[in-house]
Amino acid sequence: MSEYFPSSEFEQTGQEMHALMASLYPICRSITGDGFRASLRILQQHIPLEIHEVPTGTQVFDWNVPNEWNIRDAYICDPHGNKVVDFKQSSLHILQYSQPMHCRMPLAELKKHLFSIPEQPDWIPYRTSYYKENWGFCLPHRVLETLPEGEYEVCIDASLEPGSLTYGEYMLQGESEDEVLISCHSCHPSLCNDNLSGMALAIFLAKWVSQVKRHYTYRFLFIPGTIGSITWLALHQQEAQRIRHGLVVACVGDSGNLVYKKSRQGNAEIDQAVLQVLKDSGVEYRILDFIPYGYDERQYCSPGFNLPVGSLTRTPHGEFPEYHTSGDNLDFVRPHALVDSLSKYKQVLELLEANQVYVNTNPFCEPQLGKRGLYSLIGGRKGTEQIEMAVLWVLNYSDNEHSLLDIARISAMPFSTIREAAHALLEKGLLVRRK
Repeated sequence: MSEYFPSSEFEQTGQEMHALMASLYPICRSITGDGFRASLRILQQHIPLEIHEVPTGTQVFDWNVPNEWNIRDAYICDPHGNKVVDFKQSSLHILQYSQPMHCRMPLAELKKHLFSIPEQPDWIPYRTSYYKENWGFCLPHRVLETLPEGEYEVCIDASLEPGSLTYGEYMLQGESEDEVLISCHSCHPSLCNDNLSGMALAIFLAKWVSQVKRHYTYRFLFIPGTIGSITWLALHQQEAQRIRHGLVVACVGDSGNLVYKKSRQGNAEIDQAVLQVLKDSGVEYRILDFIPYGYDERQYCSPGFNLPVGSLTRTPHGEFPEYHTSGDNLDFVRPHALVDSLSKYKQVLELLEANQVYVNTNPFCEPQLGKRGLYSLIGGRKGTEQIEMAVLWVLNYSDNEHSLLDIARISAMPFSTIREAAHALLEKGLLVRRK
């Protein structure tokens, strides 16, 4: 981590990421609407994000862009006129895409539209009804149990009508038209690990990428979950073919170990790169095979596209009790975990940038390294034996077929060591880059 963040900057970067999340936390985001737009405008203060609008009704493969939903207020008043549920206190209180209404009803009827978590009685659940007309409220089970009998006032001041789906995009041109995709869903209200942590990481990663020399072109997408990636893919089928590596970002702020879900291809370069970074880190991690369930990687990896897109998270969705509840708040995510995740993403991108295929210019037996000053170049240093061995590995496998990542995997050596050995050999003319 210190390679990317001096100790004095490590804590500061984590705090800055957490502060960005705090500014986004109160906003009621959904798959469409002004809350999503307001969030993108905050992100525009950090990177020059381009905002796109796709009209309601646009056909995107087997789907259609839905009506736009906007909510201004929602509450429930008990028989005594007391607000027992108030949207202005938490955006999670409303069932997403609830229809507008204002009426009175008895408790028995109201309960058909109330959602809680009995096993987590103090948390508000997150619930949606995007594609089925409905309305409802979410509240702590402890509150639900105390509601008295009688007639309740129910108000949902919202609109559900033709508009558009909004998404944000940031492109950073590189030397090549081949692309690296960083995608994060940005549509959840007041959920920190699942949603805001990915948005914060993508922003800080984009700022870093903008400052370094790039072989690849980078595309950062801030989209509504599922329908956003489907929409982007439907409208950009040609551009999608340029994606050579991709990562879906979510759940990167909790204190769990890192977990990587492979792409559908299973052994794509991005899969190998993430595995190498995690292995070199020396800390515990998990690798999951691809399944067609989860975040937007399942759209990018659908068989018609089969893009090399995986997902690097900490604790995966559904594996922490706070998932999709008010327990996934600003206290649940840790600045240290955020910046550690950011560091790993940076290492993956650096590896992809550095992973080249070279050709040994002296392939008949080992070249005489001493007369080229290579031993003096690497001698007297800590880890000299490892560097010397790395030089031999690189020379032997620089055969116009194996990449540096391949050599690191075959030799079971850190990628950084293999890369250093390759640079030394390049300087002495013993390697050339594959044409």
